[in-house]
Amino acid sequence: MPTYLGQNQYGKAENRVVKITRDGTTHHIKDLNVSVSLSGDMDEVHYSGSNANVLPTDTTKNTVFAFAKEHGIESAEQFGIHLARHFVTSQEPIRTARIRIEEYSWERIETPGEGEHSFVRQGQETRLAQITYDGSSWEVVSGLKDLTVMNSTNSEFWGYVKDEYTTLPEAYDRILATEVSSRWRFNWSDDAQQAPDWEESYAQVKQHMLLAFAETYSLSLQQTLYAMGARIIDHRGEIDEVRFSLPNKHHFLVDLKPFGLKNDTADGAVYYAADRPYGLIEATVLRDGCEAKIPVDLTNL
Repeated sequence: MPTYLGQNQYGKAENRVVKITRDGTTHHIKDLNVSVSLSGDMDEVHYSGSNANVLPTDTTKNTVFAFAKEHGIESAEQFGIHLARHFVTSQEPIRTARIRIEEYSWERIETPGEGEHSFVRQGQETRLAQITYDGSSWEVVSGLKDLTVMNSTNSEFWGYVKDEYTTLPEAYDRILATEVSSRWRFNWSDDAQQAPDWEESYAQVKQHMLLAFAETYSLSLQQTLYAMGARIIDHRGEIDEVRFSLPNKHHFLVDLKPFGLKNDTADGAVYYAADRPYGLIEATVLRDGCEAKIPVDLTNL
C-alpha cells in the first residue's frame, strides 16, 4: 500500500538554561526550560536517511546556551523570538521554528549585609511562552500553569439538571478553588509592528486574572472563567484570545454529625479537600471579530 510523509518536526527538548546577570553586587536570575522544534524541507531524511538538510539537535542545544550569553534573556518571549528568527533565517531548509519556554521564578532573599545574590524559588506558578516563526509572520502565545487560587466564600452552585443519578446537594455558600492553566495569544505578528512589553504584559495579565477571580461572585466556575478572560481582553489591547483549563479543586463539607458537631459554613466549617475525580472546566474567550487559534487541548501547547 502506498504511503507518504505527513507533518514532521524535530529539535532539542527541555534545554535547562540559567542566566545570571551581575549588576555590581546585585544579581538577577532568569531560569528557563527551552524546547526547540524545527520543520521544513525534511522529506529526504525520512525517505532515504540523508542528513543533508538536518541541523543537528545538539547544535540547537548549543545555540540556546550561546544566545543566552550573546543576547541575554530580557524575557521568555524575546529570547524565543531571537532563537526562532535565527533558525529560520540561517538555515534555508528550515521553514518554521517553534520555541516553547517554561520560566521558573526566583525571589530575592533580603539580607542586612552587602550584596543581593541569594534567592528562594517562587512556588506560585510556572510562566510559559510559545513563539512560532515562518520567515514572514510571528505567533506569540504566553501563559502560565499551576497557579492555585481559592475563594473561601462568594460562590454558589445550584439550579442544575438533576436525574436519577444525581446526589450532589445544592450549595449556597461554598469554597471555589482551582489550579489555573491559561494561554493568551498576542495580536503582534509582524516585525513592522511595535512589539509588546512582554514582562509588563505578563504581570498585568496575571493581575487582571487574579482580580477577576477574587471580585466575581460566582454561580459557576464557568462564569468565573469567562469573567477572567473578558477582563484580560478588555484591559490588554495586545491580546486577542485567552484559553483556560480550570480543574475544580473540590472542597466538601465533612459530616461531623456522628460526633455531635454541627459543621456550618456560617460558623467556619471543616472541609475535605478532594484531589480526584474533579470537574474540568475549559473555554476560550475572544476579542470580538477574532478567530480562535489556541489549541483546545492545552497539553499540546
